[in-house]
This record gives sequence, structure tokens and C-alpha cells, in this order.
Amino acid sequence: MANVTKDLKIAVIGAGMGGLTAALATARAGFKNIDVYEAASDLGFVGAGIQLAPNMARVLDRLGVWAPIEKEAVILRETSIREGATDGELGHVGLGYIQETYKYPHMVGHRASLAGALFEGCKSEPAIKFHFRTRVESIASFGPKPSFTATPREGDSYTVDCDVLLAADGVKSKARVAMLQELGVDAEVKDTHQAAYRIMLTREQMQDDPELLELIDSDRVIRWIGEKRHIISYPISNKNIFNLSTTQPDVNFAAAPSETYTTKGSKSAMLGVFSDFCPKIQRMLNLVPEGEVCEWKLRVHAPLPTWVHGSMALLGDACHPTLPHLAQGAAQAIEDAAVIGVVLSRIPDTSAESINKALRVYELVRKDRAERLVEMAAASGRALHLGDGAAKEERDRQFAALKEKGGAVPDKWADADVQRLIYGFDCQKVAEELFDEKFKTI
Repeated sequence: MANVTKDLKIAVIGAGMGGLTAALATARAGFKNIDVYEAASDLGFVGAGIQLAPNMARVLDRLGVWAPIEKEAVILRETSIREGATDGELGHVGLGYIQETYKYPHMVGHRASLAGALFEGCKSEPAIKFHFRTRVESIASFGPKPSFTATPREGDSYTVDCDVLLAADGVKSKARVAMLQELGVDAEVKDTHQAAYRIMLTREQMQDDPELLELIDSDRVIRWIGEKRHIISYPISNKNIFNLSTTQPDVNFAAAPSETYTTKGSKSAMLGVFSDFCPKIQRMLNLVPEGEVCEWKLRVHAPLPTWVHGSMALLGDACHPTLPHLAQGAAQAIEDAAVIGVVLSRIPDTSAESINKALRVYELVRKDRAERLVEMAAASGRALHLGDGAAKEERDRQFAALKEKGGAVPDKWADADVQRLIYGFDCQKVAEELFDEKFKTI
């Protein structure tokens, strides 16, 4: 990277996983002026469990923040797919080969651990400045020098000018909406008609139940499946917390405004959703304290015609929100950010044309892959949520064949061919190898 390009002013909207990684990746690439704008007061101790797949770990390790995450994480050595109603095992897959094949094991951890390690990495970089409690209200220009209005909670609004704008502002992205309006494109957020409960139980809550204690002491991820519903579970935080995440038909959000994404849930309603699941599930759900049930709306949007406009690029949920059935939402945002770090580090000069071309190389490396995984996640969810009928009978036949002689796994998260596609892709290496050729031809 030429010394002059290091002085480019980079603005990042959003301090989620994608935004934090984008700031860190560009700082580690040598850029000296990076500002991150985040509406929240701070990162906080938020979120629940998260799967730390090898394609994510590879990027985080190169950025120097993997060690503290790995220290608290749990290695998954097996996965079990079970009937929700009976707890009978439909399929089982050992995961030991993942570390041998991809150099990193498949681990699970707490979202706060991941966000915290990325934030600490950012704070160690003098080039990165955070602006918390500051909303991005509107974008005036996407280039040649992007410009937007920032509004702190206390104080007057002000205009920010930059050379590169990276919009990691989530599924409700204002940057995406403004870009599409300027391009005359309609791509509204789509209702998936699905919602999720995210639950964390402590070891203390489970310690008097031998069956539940066996779950938190295991190195196993379990997915209990039923018609239109499933629950996935695994231990995190050095096996001191047991994480459960559900997917079920949306009821509570049906009449909610489009901007509503979370709501206080009802414990009795949650128990009702899974009332026909096995007693083990009932006992775990009953451990959730009354008043601490929270439900998330699952929303996506149609594939966008582009992720790049002028000197602005979208990343993460701003351009490819996904259902959680492949556990790749955060990992794909992190891949986006890592590739942005690579392409910007290779621009030959500071012209808006070179910035735009570099960001379009980012889109070439990332867009088809991310959108393919979004569709695969949706398809896997459809297979897991089948009701009685021929399609469910065929799925269960595949599960039975898997137990007998191996083969394809209907739960695509656990399928070796799908894992090869996801975990075997080195996004930074691909970007480095393709950059010169694609930059010249764009």
C-alpha cells in the first residue's frame, strides 16, 4: 500500500461484528484515520451463544484477537439431531475431523466474548476512534467523497466527510435504503414469518437435574426438530452457561411495526409453542425466570443488485441478512470486513475511481458466496421444519441412511460437503489472489 493511501479517511457505521472487524482490518492494514459511529451507548454485555466456525476463526486469528475468544470457548466434538417430541436421535455426526481438515476446530462461545475481543483489538489501534451514542441520520453523498449527518444523543448534529464509507448498520440499514433510493431500486425487508427465543441457563440452574447437567458437561450440539420449529443447544463460557436458541412461527410480531425486531416474551406462550416437545425440553424452558423471556423477529431482504455505490460499501446484515440455520451470520460479516481490509490495502492511489474499483473487487469476492449461503440456510430450515408427509419421510430416510452408512445430512450445518464449501474458503487469500486481475478489468 502506498504511504499516501494510508491517510484516507474511513468511516464505519455500526459497531457490530462486521463494523468492529472492518475497523480492525483496515487499521491492521495500515490505515491511520478510522472513525466508527454507533448509536448505542456502548457494546454492553449483550447477545447469547454464537458458533465460532473455522472460516471465522481463521480471520480473527490473523487479526490477532482469536486467543482470548478461544480461551473461553467450547470445542464441539459431535452433533446430534433429534426428534423434539421423543428425544429420539435421527442423526449423529462426529466433528473431530474439522480441526484436522481446516486447522481450527468448530467452537462455540458467547457473543460478548467475540465482540469484546474485537473491541479490545480496536482500542489497541490509535487509528480507530469510536463515536458511541451517535446515530447516522442521513447520507448526503456516496461519492466521490461520501458525506453523512451524525447526531449525538447530547449535542448538535454535524456533517461527516470521508473518503471511504463502510455501512455495517444491520438489517435496518439506513445506508442501504438511501443507496437503493438513489439507484431507483426497491428491496424491502422481507418477513420470514419466523421468530426466535434466545435462552441462556447457568450451571447453577441445571445442577440438580442429572440429565440437564450431562448436557452442559458435554462437547455436543443438539438440534431438536419438529414441525415448523426447532431448538439448538450447546454449552458456552467454559461450560458455565448452556445456550438454547429456538426458531418457531411468528405470532407476537405479526401486527408489529416493521421497525420492531424484539419484544418481551411470555413464558407461558413459549412453553405452549414447545408443549409437545420432550420432558427434558420442558424442564429446561421452565428454568427461564418469568419476565426474562425475549423474542427476536427474524427478517431478511431480497438479494441486492449491488453492495457498492460510489465510495460506499455495505457489509454484513446490511446487505445479506440470513436465517440462523447455518450459523454463519456473524462469520459472513467478518469475512466481508476481512476482504475489505485486503482490497483497500492494495489500491494504488487515493482517487475515488480506485476506491470504487477496489470495493467492487470486494463485491466480486463476497456477493455470490454470501447470497448462496443465505439461500442454503433458508433451505436447511425448510427441511428441518417439515410436518408429516412424503417430504418428511424422505428426510427421515436420509437421516436413517446417515446412521447406517454415512452420506448427506439433511441438517446442512452438519453436512461435510457444505462444511467444505463454508470452512474451506479462505476469503482473504482469494481476495489477494484475485485483486490485481479484477482491479484492472473492472
